Amino acid sequence: MDVGKRLRQLREIKGLSQGDIERRSGLLRSYISRVEGGYTAPSLATLEKFAKALEIEPYQLFFQGEGKPSAPKVPEQVNLGKAVKRLVKAFDSMSSTNRRLLLSMADKLGKH
Repeated sequence: MDVGKRLRQLREIKGLSQGDIERRSGLLRSYISRVEGGYTAPSLATLEKFAKALEIEPYQLFFQGEGKPSAPKVPEQVNLGKAVKRLVKAFDSMSSTNRRLLLSMADKLGKH
């Protein structure tokens, strides 16, 4: 999934301009344009700002359909809290190029 295309799609469905998103999120319009164009991969914190500006839940940036997606089944003995926090921290500190690479790899793995 191309996050930038999804952001543009959601913005247009809501009838919002990039300027509207800029005012609602505090992100620069030029940055919004680069994300929507696929030139920049946003951090998770930035995706949360987009979701708030679009008045949607963050999962809706990645999920198309009715209702909420079902959560994956994880054995009870697995504590994901620390692992997820480390992953989020690592993702936020990555360069835009590395974020794009990671998201591309995850997309390809998800199709198999």
